[in-house]
Amino acid sequence: MTEEKQKEAGRRSGTCPVVHGSNTSVGNSTIEWWPKALNLDILHQHDRKTNPLGPDFDYREELKKLDVDALKKDLHALMTDSQPWWPADWGHYGGLMIRMAWHAAGTYRVSDGRGGGGTGNQRFAPINSWPDNTNLDKARRLLWPIKKKYGNSLSWADLILLAGTIAYESMGLKTFGFGFGREDIWHPEKDVYWGSEKEWLASTRYDDGDDRETLDDSLAAVVMGLIYVNPEGVDGNPDPLKTAHDVRVTFRRMAMNDEETVALTAGGHTVGKTHGNGDDSALGPNPEAADLSEQGFGWKNPNGTGVGRDTVTSGIEGAWTTHPTRWDNGYFDMLLNHEWELKKSPAGAWQWEPVDIEEEHKPVDVEDPSIRCTPIMTDADMAMIKDPAYRKISERFHKDPAYFSEVFARAWFKLTHRDMGPKARYIGPDVPEEDLLWQDPIPAGNTDYDVDAVKTRIASSDLSISEMVATAWDSARTFRGSDMRGGANGARIRLAPQNAWEGNEPERLAGVLDVLTTIAKETGASVADVIVLAGNVGVEQAAKAAGFDITVPFAPGRGDATEEMTDADSFAELEPVHDGYRNWLKDDYAVSAEELMLDRTQLMGLTAPEMTVLVGGMRALGTNYGGTAHGVFTDRVGVLTNDFFVNLTDMRYRWVPSEKGLYEVRERATGETKWTATRVDLVFGSSSILRGYAELYAQDDSEERFVHDFVAAWTKVMNADRFDLAA
Repeated sequence: MTEEKQKEAGRRSGTCPVVHGSNTSVGNSTIEWWPKALNLDILHQHDRKTNPLGPDFDYREELKKLDVDALKKDLHALMTDSQPWWPADWGHYGGLMIRMAWHAAGTYRVSDGRGGGGTGNQRFAPINSWPDNTNLDKARRLLWPIKKKYGNSLSWADLILLAGTIAYESMGLKTFGFGFGREDIWHPEKDVYWGSEKEWLASTRYDDGDDRETLDDSLAAVVMGLIYVNPEGVDGNPDPLKTAHDVRVTFRRMAMNDEETVALTAGGHTVGKTHGNGDDSALGPNPEAADLSEQGFGWKNPNGTGVGRDTVTSGIEGAWTTHPTRWDNGYFDMLLNHEWELKKSPAGAWQWEPVDIEEEHKPVDVEDPSIRCTPIMTDADMAMIKDPAYRKISERFHKDPAYFSEVFARAWFKLTHRDMGPKARYIGPDVPEEDLLWQDPIPAGNTDYDVDAVKTRIASSDLSISEMVATAWDSARTFRGSDMRGGANGARIRLAPQNAWEGNEPERLAGVLDVLTTIAKETGASVADVIVLAGNVGVEQAAKAAGFDITVPFAPGRGDATEEMTDADSFAELEPVHDGYRNWLKDDYAVSAEELMLDRTQLMGLTAPEMTVLVGGMRALGTNYGGTAHGVFTDRVGVLTNDFFVNLTDMRYRWVPSEKGLYEVRERATGETKWTATRVDLVFGSSSILRGYAELYAQDDSEERFVHDFVAAWTKVMNADRFDLAA
């Protein structure tokens, strides 16, 4: 193209004639051409390249520099330091800070442990731009001077949740405590499934919209962009009983029972107000979509002052209580002592208002205390008195304000700490002494025993390599880096419900545990330690058979949890329904087996190379569920070889579908079936990325590398929940 033609092309397109050569916007990725490709990026997010603090930064060490008393004083002062660019309602930011903290922590879902406030993810898309988070950008910006002051000794994640806790304290609640220790991420989470919707607030999460139990798996909100439920009612149609059902389902999915649900609803609405005094359709774009000049602010309101009494957030307008800056029992006083009727807010949103109310019981205007305003309730609030179970709890709280305050304080603590894992991860002077059941407590384990003697006892037992390795793996694979639950510590694999899980092969498991429990009793080691040691012994024996004399690293000190320390209902959420590492699927699923393996891998905190080497090693060790031969591409089962990769990449073979999800590996020359395989086996040859790793381990010079890499990845899995080692 001539220079003149280039200039003309530039004029026609309205751009500079010099075309840049990189994909600098999200929508330009060529990966979108292959939507079924495995998104291995979820295994490598939050790596050191995105973290400006560098690989040597230790937040737990930095926290030792934090002056907690000074920080809390600064937060108390902030609550009443109203800023003209975003004035505080009634001169107090408490309601705003509580909503910010609530909506950070409230994204948690118990099914996979993802979400929650533990990473500071509210700063990033999509959460920073959810419709339910309208104007929370202002709350975080109000906190910026405090974050700036305390720097790296205080994460955004800790600050956001502490701000909500201090807000309650400043308004009169005796809080239950607070634990620091949440480390920030530096870009959006790529692993979290927030829903399949292509637009905000689209009602597509139900297989059957009339059957509210069919809410999409893992999700804990009724539509994209909400924390829980639509405050106007199901699909925007007021009906408190239907809303009560949605509330119960969504709160259950984030690990709350009925009493905690009522307490959190009431406590969240005891203070602050909703904002809908204007036209919500006139609001500007959300923060992620706003113009560069907005500098991270969104939802700009062009009408009136745009702030104060002219603020528009949810569209609902009003306060719930007479004194919205006080912790009191005013919510139940208001809710239970009045009749309520449906009205429309100035923004056109459905809300409930009292049929008759005395003037002195009305809250005052946020700017002018001489003006009294009508209080409101949302459809979710009305659910607290229309649903029989919720009403009974509400009436008890109304009669016993002290009990309500205690239940709420504990529920708020649970809400803001649910994704932190065991109490060993909590830091700071306000960590409660009490061990709570939902924290999955584990007693300290014995370290004063002869590890080598235990290994000798294990080696002399009748247990096979596959039995030892599979049992240790099943015990450890429950770990979730999302909320730091599960893992081998505690040996809960011997307790209900885990000892009966289908994926643990209960009959095989019971036999193995009988042997290992006896060894534990006779040597002074915990059962948890012995289970892991047995897996290590199996790996060492298999490596020796391959010609490599190695010792798998081991740190004693795991404890044995008891039934009294175990919430069986809560742990039921950790049950595996698949395990690509042991080539097992409980049932047929809409999601492919390789995607399920990828999901589990991400939760376990493993990288793609670690996933690759572990699958290859587990196949060689013969650890498949039920002893199947799928993917066992070796004639030397029980020997830690790289045969899986050697034979997978060998062009002497071709792969032929046989039945649903299964394949035959046949010799090209003879047509003879050599092995069988599943999708999770063949994906390591099919995916261009995974094939690169498979080829590495198939090389003639990779036998030793394979063994050492397997041992390193194995040890990582076994120690994933050893927070005591990092403390």
